Amino acid sequence: MEALVRRHWIWGLLVVGLVSPLLAPNDYVVGVLARICLYAMLALGLNIVVGFAGLLDIGYVAFFGIGSYVYAFVASPHFGIHLPFLPAMVIVTIAAAISGILIGAPTLRLRGDYLAIVTLGFGEITYICLVNLDRPVNITGGPSGLIRIDPPSFFGHAFGTNLEYYYLFLLTLGGLVYASLRLRDSRIGWAWRAIREDELAAGAMGINTTVSKLQAFALGATFAGFAGGLLASWQRSVFPDNFLFQESINVLAMVILGGMGSVLGVILGATIIVALPEIFRDLALYRLLAFGALMMVVMVIRPEGLWPEHARGKLGKPTAGDDGPPPKPSAGGASG
Repeated sequence: MEALVRRHWIWGLLVVGLVSPLLAPNDYVVGVLARICLYAMLALGLNIVVGFAGLLDIGYVAFFGIGSYVYAFVASPHFGIHLPFLPAMVIVTIAAAISGILIGAPTLRLRGDYLAIVTLGFGEITYICLVNLDRPVNITGGPSGLIRIDPPSFFGHAFGTNLEYYYLFLLTLGGLVYASLRLRDSRIGWAWRAIREDELAAGAMGINTTVSKLQAFALGATFAGFAGGLLASWQRSVFPDNFLFQESINVLAMVILGGMGSVLGVILGATIIVALPEIFRDLALYRLLAFGALMMVVMVIRPEGLWPEHARGKLGKPTAGDDGPPPKPSAGGASG
């Protein structure tokens, strides 16, 4: 029954996503909708690391930046390389996954605040590199960034409008939602949940916590890198200031607001975090104050998020409303 309800919600959201830009009053609103899809991809990736595996990553925007700059390297005049869109995105995905493993490997023994500090440092180091790697050899373009990035092109048609990018982002978001749901209900997903609840107990049960955590970092970074490549192709330029620490906090707020571990919840969180500042734009200087006050009220009323994951009970004893498959009973479960 829970799976049926969830399926209806997914199809309903898909219909809303397909129709929304057609009802938008202007191109600016379509651009906001495209940004919601883009940040929802980021939130889904961070949800793997924070929501599924319980690993606090506050330098997540670094992978977003790496994906954007790698796409710019292979699809712009900067190095004289102009790969087609799909091969360029394959390279972006591989580079992001490798960077996720590289940051995950040294932090395997860290948890909580210590892991957060290390990932924060990684995010800041990445930003500093993007700003300063313009000398003696110009790699990143420094504070001026990289421009004239190639847009996506299919069958000779180059994308040029917000509406085209919106549907590209929506298609990608749908694929990432499907991947997240499959990952959550897979063996890997249950291993992540075990690590989140009690890493020592998970290791005692035979789960390879080292491999599972590296998988979480790699997959989360892949989602962010892919979104970064899409951002670069959309803006047709990238700058270091696109990837400040504040962006990591925004994405983390999307996951927490929607509900950690909830796939549909983080999409709702991304929608609210991106859309509300635009709704409050008429308040001018006070719009962020109004936005922050509303967030505080929501978190006081719904501390587990607006659409929380319900499987937060003890492992092996799912609570009512658990949206994952129950564990199989042992062979001796019917005896006695």
